[in-house]
Amino acid sequence: MKKMNLLLLLLCATFSFALSFNDGLLPNGNFEFGPKPSQMKGTKVMDPKAIPNWEILGFVEYIKWGQKQGDMLLVVPEGASAVRLGDEASIKTNVKVTNGMFYSISFSAARTCAQDEKLNISVSPKDWGILPIQTMYSSDGWDTYCWGFLAEFDEIEIILHNPGKEKDPACGPLIDSVALKALNPPKRPRGNMLKNGNFEEGPYIFHNTSWGVLIPPNIEDDHSPLPGWIIESLKAVKYIDSDHFSVPGGKRAVELVAGRESALTQIVRTVPDKTYDLFFSVGDAKNSCQGSMLVEASAARDIVRVPYESKGNGGFKRARLRFKAISTRTRVRFLSSFYHMKSDNSGSMCGPVIDDVRLVSVRHI
Repeated sequence: MKKMNLLLLLLCATFSFALSFNDGLLPNGNFEFGPKPSQMKGTKVMDPKAIPNWEILGFVEYIKWGQKQGDMLLVVPEGASAVRLGDEASIKTNVKVTNGMFYSISFSAARTCAQDEKLNISVSPKDWGILPIQTMYSSDGWDTYCWGFLAEFDEIEIILHNPGKEKDPACGPLIDSVALKALNPPKRPRGNMLKNGNFEEGPYIFHNTSWGVLIPPNIEDDHSPLPGWIIESLKAVKYIDSDHFSVPGGKRAVELVAGRESALTQIVRTVPDKTYDLFFSVGDAKNSCQGSMLVEASAARDIVRVPYESKGNGGFKRARLRFKAISTRTRVRFLSSFYHMKSDNSGSMCGPVIDDVRLVSVRHI
């Protein structure tokens, strides 16, 4: 009897943990469970609550793999189904979270009509941002995006909205695979003045996708989905994993895919007139990104430009920047000096990989 009670206690504890675990795909986040035929008119969803776990507003279509729009094949990135948001259309869902915790939403999206398509993502009660999706970074016609926020309630409402205005009300982005991940507050490890210098803490990456996750610039997202780091300027960087890319160390790294239009930065406490060494890895992601690469690293008044000749087969080199601090706050900054396109004729943007960033003070010179 005691054994049975112990087993029951263990099962209850496991079940409770499963209920409180938030990382991963949201309930029906891949839209594999769809409307009944009676709830649709062609591809248009007629009932606001026809898609399980979601509520829709406006012209929303339920798209299945292999479906065509004229001569164009609407490719679903995962599974068999996705949704398309028409002009001013939205999908929303409620999620239980931990109040005061930082989170990142990951979702896959692709434009189907206009070049200048955008997505408005919001989390109740007041966090919101607009993500442009006109630039394609993957070779698959899809990209996965992420967006960070601070939970201010125990339950939140996540809304994806198409704010565009087209002549065709059915035009709009395709959405698939919506996931959520809790982001742990970054800490400075022993022997490194930087937080999350190995990029292991970051947004959710879908296991069965091979195109990474785009992290938006800070002008579009106040809460960085890459803890400790800020994406400056106008374009995104790509968060990649070792399951699908070549990564210098650990499981995660950052690919600088937008040339000088995006920079990866972190502000760190320093002592004026003290000397520091910034160590980091530069490489390629083994994703057909070939050519002469040049990574620019800067801190205080000093800059180092690190060349890397990529054959697109993976690999990396270590680099160092020695600088003298000029204030109590120093901005450490990385960017790609050049723009790069993949050699697979896809026209997809790519770039050098940054990883294993470490900042230490120099005691004796």
